[in-house]
Amino acid sequence: MSVEASSPKSRLAKSLKPTGKAKRLGTLEVAPTLSRDRAPHEGRVPREPTPFRRRRISEPTTSIKSSEQKHFAAMAHSERVDRRTAAARGRRGSTVDPLEREFDTSSSTSVGGLPKIFKSPPLLPGLLQCLHEVIGENAKPTAIQSLSLKHLVKQSNTESRWTECLLASETGSGKSIAYLLPLLQDLKRTELEGVASSRKSSRPLNPRALVLAPTHELSRQLASFAKKLSHVVKLRVMCASRANMPSTAKEKGTASKMKKLMGEMDHNDGAEIFIPGSGRASRPVDLLVGTPMKLLEFERGRGWNWEQRARERAMRINTTDGVTEPDSLQEASAVDSGRKFWVDEPEMGLENVEWVIVDEADVLFDSDFQEATRMLLADIAAARGRPAPVTSVPMLAPQDAHQKPDTTTQPISYPFNFLLTSATIPNSLSNYLSTYHPTLTRLASPHLHHLPRTLRTEHASWTGGNKDVDIERRIRRVWAEDALVHAKTTFGSPRSVKLSKVIVFCNKRRKVEELGAFLDSRGIKCVALTGNADGRLRGSNHHLDGFLKQSSSTSSTVVGVPPQSSDPAVTPHVLVTTSLLSRGLDFHPDIKNVFIVDEPRNMIDFLHRAGRTGRAGEMGKVVVFGRSKGRGSGRAAEVRKRIGAFAA
Repeated sequence: MSVEASSPKSRLAKSLKPTGKAKRLGTLEVAPTLSRDRAPHEGRVPREPTPFRRRRISEPTTSIKSSEQKHFAAMAHSERVDRRTAAARGRRGSTVDPLEREFDTSSSTSVGGLPKIFKSPPLLPGLLQCLHEVIGENAKPTAIQSLSLKHLVKQSNTESRWTECLLASETGSGKSIAYLLPLLQDLKRTELEGVASSRKSSRPLNPRALVLAPTHELSRQLASFAKKLSHVVKLRVMCASRANMPSTAKEKGTASKMKKLMGEMDHNDGAEIFIPGSGRASRPVDLLVGTPMKLLEFERGRGWNWEQRARERAMRINTTDGVTEPDSLQEASAVDSGRKFWVDEPEMGLENVEWVIVDEADVLFDSDFQEATRMLLADIAAARGRPAPVTSVPMLAPQDAHQKPDTTTQPISYPFNFLLTSATIPNSLSNYLSTYHPTLTRLASPHLHHLPRTLRTEHASWTGGNKDVDIERRIRRVWAEDALVHAKTTFGSPRSVKLSKVIVFCNKRRKVEELGAFLDSRGIKCVALTGNADGRLRGSNHHLDGFLKQSSSTSSTVVGVPPQSSDPAVTPHVLVTTSLLSRGLDFHPDIKNVFIVDEPRNMIDFLHRAGRTGRAGEMGKVVVFGRSKGRGSGRAAEVRKRIGAFAA
């Protein structure tokens, strides 16, 4: 796919300003640039910016002395430098910055009066204590967190019962804290005041809030982080993506009945069988985190869409040279002959849901996920007594400043607090929100659609030989630099060198598997993870141990447990994956290098992949591989130009 893809889901929005002809439109607020726009890892005080920095080409040349005190030779040299600078800018031409075509903040109004510290009030004392334990007492809110404290943290009931809001900020800016603080604050406040929803339900699970995430790995990390923020205020957090979800044995699942049912089923049917059970005890829960599909299984019963999925597979007939495969015909006939599908009993009631957070909203409202997402939102609205329509939403074309939005579509108003968050706002999401949620409030960071300031980009050229060898050589170069720094700082200490860990992003699954096998054969143990990898079936994030960020309590050395070896042939130091792990996951600050070995399909993918390092004020580097000459060099040059526009 070309970098200049015209699809509205791969192009960033030009503006977040609300549009439409609704009677009341939402507001847009972009935080002013703060002196500190990052949060420390594990309570560390962030480094103050150094006053000495490299002068940009566009800045005028300044001198310590006045022109009268300068020697004529110095003045002549300064004039020559200015002429060379102007000539260099002229050769580059007066092309418009590529970023200006994709995001414009000129139409938004920056306002002041934002909170500069975390304090109580407005935060509950217990919530503030947990926050200090996680990020440290000296940590200050980032721009998006300050906006959240100002607009979303409620101390009492307000006239507007339900809130619709979009939180848009760059990667690593603390969006999870920005939406979890008002969520947990409101859950505990309504519980203390006795105004929380307590409708009776026969389902075992009756959560008061839901957090939707695109992957199971992100769901588990968000649930773990929410537990750390709520352990003092005593809120119950549960993750739907864990293998050890509390459950009881199903009374009807006896061996004889299972054998009988198996005999009645077609031998070619590979689907699992679930026997409905009853008598499950109620499990109180305040916050439930999971993917939209997993939560739909909880709400409608596991296997609710098996027949639909089977028919879709049957309709997807594989053909080879125009000849239909026999397996496809056999599957289609099995569906048409009335094959049985077993649906488990629903486990979750939605009557008490007062908060819904859609994390990585640009993914969950993408064409591949929006059906499940909007279906779940409609089920919640119906359970709360205000049904919302679920209609097919076509891919919305990008709008320009002179195009009038469609006024025939009926806006959607959900009977619960509805928050969306994302680091990238594509045209498709912006147009969807303008069409169906015109009153939604938009809160944005001043550095939206930019790389973190602490992240450096570097471009590496293929040598023309084996690309896998080039990647291996670059990895070993990173470790050689680590050894050099170790030798300079330890002065010959016998301690082993602490090697950096590297994340390598590929576009295709097969590339991930091939590169992982190659690195293993060269003595570099790595974790190769794709969407269908066996490691993802464990029900936990242990397959990413050593890569994901952990709390200080879990990351400390446990007595009797040997520490991980620093030998890359024994302990994985390289993670090879696709865009599966580029969304929302907070990786360990020791990961300071991200390799992008395939040209990004679009700049949205690049921003999320590069954002896995250089997070929360830590230094990081992203290396983009490409051709510097020959076939494909022009496209690589265009990628380099586009990436350069994202520097903060």
